[in-house]
Amino acid sequence: MTPVGEVGGMGSEADLTDRILGGWLGRIAGNMLGKPVEQGEVWTRERIDRYLRRTAALPLTDYLPEPPADSQDTFPLRPEWRECVRGRIHGSCRDDDVDYAILGLHLLETHGFDFTTEQVGELWLLRLPYLQTFTAERAAYRNLANGLRPPLTATYENPYQEWIGALIRADVYGWTCPGAPERAAALARRDAALSHTGDGVHGAMWAAALIAAAFTAPTPRHALDTSLTVIPAGSRLARTVRRVVSLHDTGMGWEDTLTTLAEETAGLGWIHTVPNAAVLTAGLLYGAGDFTRTLALTVRGGLDTDSNGATAGSVAGVHRGAAAIGPQWKDPLEDTVRSAVFGFDGAAISDLAARTARLAAESTVSAG
Repeated sequence: MTPVGEVGGMGSEADLTDRILGGWLGRIAGNMLGKPVEQGEVWTRERIDRYLRRTAALPLTDYLPEPPADSQDTFPLRPEWRECVRGRIHGSCRDDDVDYAILGLHLLETHGFDFTTEQVGELWLLRLPYLQTFTAERAAYRNLANGLRPPLTATYENPYQEWIGALIRADVYGWTCPGAPERAAALARRDAALSHTGDGVHGAMWAAALIAAAFTAPTPRHALDTSLTVIPAGSRLARTVRRVVSLHDTGMGWEDTLTTLAEETAGLGWIHTVPNAAVLTAGLLYGAGDFTRTLALTVRGGLDTDSNGATAGSVAGVHRGAAAIGPQWKDPLEDTVRSAVFGFDGAAISDLAARTARLAAESTVSAG
């Protein structure tokens, strides 16, 4: 048996466990940072920064501050803001970006790494309330309930096939395949096929590989380079990620890079995988390995802020480990997660991470 900590040149098993906990904490913290301003057509990059200036929160180094009493009409935060802003957080608030990570963990514990797309759908019907699904996932859920099977569940009356939903479901496959991005991508593809096609599937594969690579990559840039090897080079997603990398390499600033990419991806909408991957890539590159800066830049980038913040937090948390995440992000979570997944509401984040680490050990042994 190969000790899990030796995979890909990683350190001890304790180090691996700390990185997986970092991924969970990063996903939850990033999700909560972005949740109050999650509505891309309203909360543009410019409006988010106006809010931060109005509340004296630039540079952003903590959860969002609550809105001034006289600014509710000017800055209409999502209704959940009262559970997600500084001083009001007591455990994570419920969100699909975290529900799917939990559901993915339950999937692997129930069916193992040889799960089928059909089993993903069965678990949705058993464990996930219909009204807690959205866009492509809701269309696939409806199709499942009506007796359709994959791949029809992804294509029948589903106009959201390339939106970001499958990408946000991919983390657990990266966490359980440390240093094995191709394997992580293959697992994510099997999950994504239930509800997505094209760049919707590519986005899930890319994110899973990115997280798996973050365990061993010396920098986020190295993890990004590796993640591009698992998706078609000619896909719009791959071309967009490479475009962000090239602009960063020229020395262009973060704001100008995002302005350029917004123009080049105009018309896709604020929940489509491709423009959100651009925001996420920019956050990772310009965040330069710093957990707080990565979260702040990603959420300030706008579009699907809570989903992007969650994935950026997962990558940065895996790369740096839980020990490197500041207490302003960890302590308010009180090691507690709220979830709509039946049987998991109130679960301890540390327990979810420990269970994920056990799966990572199994994955490493079977891969070896």
